Amino acid sequence: MTAATLTRVAGTRGLIVTLGLLQILAWGSTFYLLGVLGKPIAADTGWPFAGVISGLSVALLAGSAISPLVGHTIAARGGRLVLAASSALMALGLAGMALSPTLPTYLAAWAVLGLGMATGLYDPAFSTLGQLYGQDARRLITAVTLFGGFASTVSWPATAFLLDHIGWRATCWTYAGVNLGLGMPTYLLLVPRQPTLSAKAVLPSSARTKELPLILHGRALLILGAILTISAGMMSLLTTHLLALLQARGLGLAAAVGLGTLVGPSQVASRVIEIFFGRGHHPVWTMLGGCVLVAAGAGLLWSGWPLPALALIAYGMGNGINSIVRGTVPLVLFGPGRYPVLMGKLGLPILLAMALAPAAGAILIQYGGEGLVFGTLAFFSTINVVLALVLARLCFISEDSMQKA
Repeated sequence: MTAATLTRVAGTRGLIVTLGLLQILAWGSTFYLLGVLGKPIAADTGWPFAGVISGLSVALLAGSAISPLVGHTIAARGGRLVLAASSALMALGLAGMALSPTLPTYLAAWAVLGLGMATGLYDPAFSTLGQLYGQDARRLITAVTLFGGFASTVSWPATAFLLDHIGWRATCWTYAGVNLGLGMPTYLLLVPRQPTLSAKAVLPSSARTKELPLILHGRALLILGAILTISAGMMSLLTTHLLALLQARGLGLAAAVGLGTLVGPSQVASRVIEIFFGRGHHPVWTMLGGCVLVAAGAGLLWSGWPLPALALIAYGMGNGINSIVRGTVPLVLFGPGRYPVLMGKLGLPILLAMALAPAAGAILIQYGGEGLVFGTLAFFSTINVVLALVLARLCFISEDSMQKA
């Protein structure tokens, strides 16, 4: 391997580490922020707790509205400026939160944060990698999600530390400063302006899979969109209500928190497995495995299985896999040419589901308790298994017919 090749490899690895670390910052200062700050904000301001928490739903709704535009922009101009803009938008939204004198201005700040989320979380990062590295981006996307799996593990203690020492408004100012002073210039400096053949050439060879024929694109996209939307909705619902649901099963708060912490490491473990063993097969089979694990976890929770830890580990591993396939399956099925645009289209229903699922979960809890919630999750996760089987069959028939031709 020549010195020039080694330099390019180091550059690619540096980019992945950079994107991974900035994903931790982005998720920690937006999606996971209210997990720590929600109650302190309500207590300090006197605003209703439900209103404070609804900021995240406002953000996801705002993000869903611009997701298709983000995809088209990355396809036309690359992801560098989009990712840099995300840091600026997150900083602006966080500053707006810190300055908010009323609940409406606070929610408006969350709408700005939602624009930052739509331009800076997984989907834009995946789209950028797909455009830069083509089909070889599969392993890189997996590596970025490996970092992202630590977002809550890193951000919750950091946010709690800042809250204890400087209060919630100054915590928002701190995250705004880090996004603007570190995130934005890092994106501008390290993300390439456009794909280069040399960058793609130095990547390890991955499993080569043929794209679906154009005639199957519409059907496959509809099935894939349904799978990803259902998965995102279930993840959002459980992230919001898991501790309350476990306590409704008779567990104390400490026990519920202890069980809840199993989800994060399980997600990371499944992503590590995918990095080392996922290269040799089509990512649709990885998707099917993730759907089966989520369905197994939801089914065990619904049945009242006496070992809820096993159920949460299965769910966590499946959810970790689903984060990977959200980026890799569209890339492999439809190719890098349309990838950013399709990721933007898929982002709209995904973000909508994430915004509405917590409210739907609260309604289910109110009228049917934890049994109805877990039963609903088991039902939809089983539908996902069926849909994944249909999609896998579609890919199998397609590859078989192309080989015969």
